[in-house]
Amino acid sequence: MFCSKKKLLEVERVVKANDREYNEKFQYADNRIHTSKYSLLTFLPINLFEQFQRVANAYFLFLLILQLIPEISSLTWFTTFVPLVLVIIMTAVKDATDDYFRHKSDDQVNNRQSEVLIDSKMQNEKWMNVKVGDIIKLENNQFVAADLLLLSSSEPHGLCYIETAELDGETNLKVRHALSVTSELGADISRLARFDGIVVCEAPNNKLDQFSGVLSWKESKYPLNNEKIILRGCVLRNTSWCFGLVVFAGPDTKLMQNSGKAKFKRTSIDRFMNTLVLWIFGFLVCLGIILAIGNSIWENQVGDQFRAFLFRNEGEKNAVFSGFLTFWSYIIILNTVVPISLYVSVEVIRLGHSYFINWDRKMYYSRKATPAEARTTTLNEELGQIEYVFSDKTGTLTQNVMTFKKCSINGRIYGEVHDEFSQKAERTKEKEHVNFSVKPQTDKTFQFCDHSLMESIKLGDPQVHEFFRLLAVCHTVMSEENSAGQLIYQVQSPDEGALVTAARHFGFVFKSRTPETITIEELGTLVTYQLLAFLDFNNIRKRMSVIVRNPEGQIKLYSKGADIILFEKLLPFNEDLRSLTSDHISEFAGEGLRTLAIAYRDLDDQYFKEWQKMLEDANASANERDEWIAGLYEEIERDLMLLGATAVEDKLQDGIIETVTSLSLANIKIWILTGDKQETAINVGYACNMLTDDMNDVFVISGNTETEVREELRKAKENLFGQIRSVSNSRVDCEKKQQQELNSVVDETVTGEYALIINGHSLAHALESDVKNDLLELACMCKTVVCCRVTPLQKAQVVELVKTHRNAVTLAIGDGANDVSMIKSAHIGVGISGQEGLQAVLASDYSFAQFRYLQRLLLVHGRWSYLRMCKFLYYFFYKNFAFTLVHFWFGFLCGFSAQTVYDQWFITLFNIVYTSLPVLAMGIFDQDVSEQNSMDCPQLYEPGQLNLLFNKRKFFICVAHGIYTSLVLFFIPYGAFYNMVGEDGQHVADYQSFAVTLATSLVIVVSVQIAMDTSYWTVINHVFIWGSIATYFAILFTTHSNGMFGIFPNQFPFVGNARHSLTQKCIWLVIILTTVASVLPVVIFRFLKVNLYPTLSDQLRQWQRTEKKARPKSSRRLQTRRSSSRRSGYAFAHQEGYGELITSGRNMRVKGTSPPLGLEKTLYNNNNRIENLCKKTTDTLSRFKQ
Repeated sequence: MFCSKKKLLEVERVVKANDREYNEKFQYADNRIHTSKYSLLTFLPINLFEQFQRVANAYFLFLLILQLIPEISSLTWFTTFVPLVLVIIMTAVKDATDDYFRHKSDDQVNNRQSEVLIDSKMQNEKWMNVKVGDIIKLENNQFVAADLLLLSSSEPHGLCYIETAELDGETNLKVRHALSVTSELGADISRLARFDGIVVCEAPNNKLDQFSGVLSWKESKYPLNNEKIILRGCVLRNTSWCFGLVVFAGPDTKLMQNSGKAKFKRTSIDRFMNTLVLWIFGFLVCLGIILAIGNSIWENQVGDQFRAFLFRNEGEKNAVFSGFLTFWSYIIILNTVVPISLYVSVEVIRLGHSYFINWDRKMYYSRKATPAEARTTTLNEELGQIEYVFSDKTGTLTQNVMTFKKCSINGRIYGEVHDEFSQKAERTKEKEHVNFSVKPQTDKTFQFCDHSLMESIKLGDPQVHEFFRLLAVCHTVMSEENSAGQLIYQVQSPDEGALVTAARHFGFVFKSRTPETITIEELGTLVTYQLLAFLDFNNIRKRMSVIVRNPEGQIKLYSKGADIILFEKLLPFNEDLRSLTSDHISEFAGEGLRTLAIAYRDLDDQYFKEWQKMLEDANASANERDEWIAGLYEEIERDLMLLGATAVEDKLQDGIIETVTSLSLANIKIWILTGDKQETAINVGYACNMLTDDMNDVFVISGNTETEVREELRKAKENLFGQIRSVSNSRVDCEKKQQQELNSVVDETVTGEYALIINGHSLAHALESDVKNDLLELACMCKTVVCCRVTPLQKAQVVELVKTHRNAVTLAIGDGANDVSMIKSAHIGVGISGQEGLQAVLASDYSFAQFRYLQRLLLVHGRWSYLRMCKFLYYFFYKNFAFTLVHFWFGFLCGFSAQTVYDQWFITLFNIVYTSLPVLAMGIFDQDVSEQNSMDCPQLYEPGQLNLLFNKRKFFICVAHGIYTSLVLFFIPYGAFYNMVGEDGQHVADYQSFAVTLATSLVIVVSVQIAMDTSYWTVINHVFIWGSIATYFAILFTTHSNGMFGIFPNQFPFVGNARHSLTQKCIWLVIILTTVASVLPVVIFRFLKVNLYPTLSDQLRQWQRTEKKARPKSSRRLQTRRSSSRRSGYAFAHQEGYGELITSGRNMRVKGTSPPLGLEKTLYNNNNRIENLCKKTTDTLSRFKQ
């Protein structure tokens, strides 16, 4: 009854409005979303399948089956069954808990309310009950429930404003407009209920910027494009209401199509441990075969002599069969090389590391009361091996808050404080801030640090007045007043908002606009300018201009744009001012500020009328219209008079520069993957110090075809290597050869630093063809890679490309829904709990509030977790090889009978009581250097990237160490016991005394060994290590007591042996000799290694021990200039601006609309800490080398 027809592959979608019955026959998905992995029915099978993908679990299941066979088992079955079930249950509970929160998040989203038009009236429905073909109503500041065709809105001409931060990371508003035929429906419910249009459109896909379809209604057809569609994940802004037709719902929406699937993540150490389990099992098989062959030989040559004593009939048990049974018996006995307690301990250690992250107060963001959170406990040590970080830009690196910092007007810089000797003075935070509180309509967060600018305005400097007049007039900002009478600006980009807000605070307040006028308040006087023409911005022009007529009848052209563009259009006699302003712009850019040049031109009335007539003709032209208009713009935008330049700061998150520099010193490559425009991303790259002018070259890939992209990549590689290198175009011929070349070329030493910048169109061609090998080869040789205008799916594809072909550990970090796919694809996903919702956090493995915490997460927690886990594994395998292989040597002396050398209780308790807590304490608390030194010396991070602390070589050294210790543990007591006589004259060389001596020596040796391995001592370490030895003796004397024997004679046969053996001085001499012989070679080797070939960590530890005094306080960080190329702040549109909308009047607001979202403005003090950090690192290294 639960069966359903398999849904056919959808080619196109047909949707009829207000007709659920019609749409249901297509079996379209409903609006319910699922991000969880399990359901009640699938949890058990899927989770067990995932757990038994871990080879160790399958291995222990196999051993459990063997232990159920009495003929071969010398250990009871519950010794394996109980720990295995415990591990599986613990892991299942953890996985179920994680998935419960995913279900909870899904339910929260699915149960949101939306107004749906049902049966000719509006009804509240849960999001999950919305169907394709429904008409829903959205109100201001509401999230869009599904992908909608916009039908009508409260704004003129069916316009609405949306914020797409969840999709592409951009917080500037975008405009969508309905078809004129549907915008007439308005909010009339009866007319909307009668609407029965049919939409035929593309099938569900992940292309956020494309949509094609046709609306058929009233025997007419209307083409649909992306401008008519509102996507799920957007937020309706500054629009009282709108109605939309659901086209795609739930998993078919473009947001969910880009989200990717939840993936089962395992660390490289997990994968390596799976390999080790297979190796160890093979090793055990070899040992078992050797002992089985020995048993067969012994049975054949010696065993016959004992048959009479064992009441065994002749031929009842032949030698071959005896060897076969012995093989499986030894497999069971020797399985303690990899006990199940290993995996229990690993999970406990990881849990402890996760709590350390959660409890870290230095990663707690007090402004929002947001702590760091480890949302998974299985990936901590992978944090210490990161090689590539893939970061979103907006909301991750930046706050997307622009601040007006400085300006140059008529050759003078404003925004710097000078002393009486005309030298730049130190900032004092309070004294230099201009007081704007006396002005109405001011923002308390706006601050400026130079009183001389305000004085120039008061003195009536005409150039300064004209400068701010231009900023108040030349823009696309919309204004309105909220219910409190406050003036609110709605901006297309934060860049424009910063400039208009600055003009507002200096007395030139933009008040309102109509399609024909712009009204500003100049120093308290309302002035209305007639808007004659609007010369809009695009990426080719890199400037925008307005032509206005002032009240005096003068016609002026005001222009702002990139300095390299405007400087070419200045009058020749502006050369001196141009040169001086150019120097100022270079200085601004050196401080990481975004710059714009400001210029104007006085126009003759007759000349403008002639030009306007030609513009009207161009607009009416059907052929080469855009080229004609561009030429007319070029003609009038010449002979400009330079006013100056602006310097706006794209406010980064706190600590970004220091974090990026520190991660770079740790040899971590950072790639920016952003949906934002290229120019903005480049600006942020420079501001973060990911891009610098010291780089040898910055390669920009912007081809529109596969051939163009391939050619640009080829030229870039030629430039990088300084020679022509042939690039094979073969696709199938040598895939392996290409990979070998890729690995070899990338490993070549590339002299100099390079950066790669590629846009989304070029990236699409590169990722969908064999060009990706060329792209990856070039990208991996560059210090920085910036991918602009990329879709969420492309972000994930870039991450997968590096994961697959570079075999490197990757980390993706973002804060919005557009980052979810990338976060899921990377080895480690980090979500920033910012202003764009919690989608990224919910999909992440770790979350915190600020990008700067990534430095501490990796360099402290990640490195320590990797170090601790490696030391834990090394010691764990060592102690268990030493413990287990004693049985192998004993086999040659006990007739290969599978007799254990220790008593059964010692075997049971060795890993879970005697040695479990000390190794847990080391695995949880140990640290080689302090957290401050870990931060100050990022080079300490590199061993994790190179996987130096636990690899094949380290494992074989560990095995050799364990084999040596087992030889010493067995043969020194064996040789000593050979002809030993006790103090009472009795022979002490019985099996039970030998077992006690061996067990005592083993516990002491492994305890001393872990004491030597511990670098950081705490009270817990002391209690656990020395307490474990005390616990051993307490349990030993208890299990060998008369009382226990009297109660359980079959379970405790070693009655009185401990008291008898350990009171003999010769036994203690044997134990001491065994301990010294086991530990002394290790002490000598480590002493020589630390003194002759010390690692960086060894040197730092030595320095820490000798450093008695407290660390000196770091010197005050002063602002330093960075020589940098100019980066235009004119980056607030990807394609065309809003000029046409403004002049047409279609976006003019009606009275009574809801208040818009206010422009956020906070002050950011951009101190460049790079040199300080590098100096700090150098000082740290030099101090301990002295």
